[in-house]
Amino acid sequence: MMKTAELKLTQEWDKTFPKSDKVDHSKVTFINRYGITLAADMYVPKDAEGKLPAIAVCGPFGAVKEQCSGLYAQTMAERGFLTIAFDPSFTGESGGTPRYMASPDINTEDFQAAVDFLSNCDRVDPDRIGIIGICGWGGMALNVAALDTRIKATVASTMYDMTRVNANGYFDSEDSEAQRYEKKAALNSLRTTEYAKGAYSRGGGCVELPVPDDMPFFVKDYSAYYKGRAYHARSLNSNEGWNSVGCLSFMNQPILKYSSEIRSAVLVIHGEKAHSCYFSKDAFKDMTADSKYTDNKELMIIPDAVHTDLYDNLDVIPFDKMVDFFNEYLK
Repeated sequence: MMKTAELKLTQEWDKTFPKSDKVDHSKVTFINRYGITLAADMYVPKDAEGKLPAIAVCGPFGAVKEQCSGLYAQTMAERGFLTIAFDPSFTGESGGTPRYMASPDINTEDFQAAVDFLSNCDRVDPDRIGIIGICGWGGMALNVAALDTRIKATVASTMYDMTRVNANGYFDSEDSEAQRYEKKAALNSLRTTEYAKGAYSRGGGCVELPVPDDMPFFVKDYSAYYKGRAYHARSLNSNEGWNSVGCLSFMNQPILKYSSEIRSAVLVIHGEKAHSCYFSKDAFKDMTADSKYTDNKELMIIPDAVHTDLYDNLDVIPFDKMVDFFNEYLK
């Protein structure tokens, strides 16, 4: 068995949501194939017996497990699943240096490492493992579903394709060779400068409250969550953000290339009025257009919902639908 590094894990309850009395909570660690030790919160239904179906949860991009991934994990554990919500490499309580970096490869591997852990957990039925990815980790979830045949069911909630938004900008408004070149030139120049300094700058998290009135709604929406009701000291989005060069490789390494080959079940969920809804609609179209495996794929658009409604709005997040979905495909 590979040895995990010792991490400093907070033992007190420091989530942005109330603790449930219906589940048992504990901290766990596991290691990915790059040798990075990841930290996770495990939620187990109280008085559960036998081997359980399990779900690994991660996201949003730049969030921590104490925010909405933990809410999803705890809620699904209340419904009978063993769940873990984990911090990705280089973030939160997980290991990896330098801090605050992201990678389409390593972050895909983080999900696979979570499946490794669950597959070897005494409380888990290894043939009944699913995943939930939220926001930027919704795209990662679809990416790993195309790679990891152990995953039987995947939910992508309010998803972003981080490669697309980094390469093309929001709403594909910067989708030209010239604009990409300028961004790459600026980031690579910054790499030279920061290497000489021996330190990385941070790109900035969400806009401080109160957000100016002339800012787009989705900027206000993010700040209300990350800077307001779900602020967390370890969340990148709540504080100084990723390293300025932290997401550079997403511009040149597309995920989702083989999404049409996903054989396992996939449920894609998005809010109708979310600025990001086009990511889910296009990803679902690409996943199903030329696929032989469409009978177990579903796109669910929630009327009137905005992006962060699917972070923590319990009146909007379709937990009943997700329970039915996982019960059907984690048999």
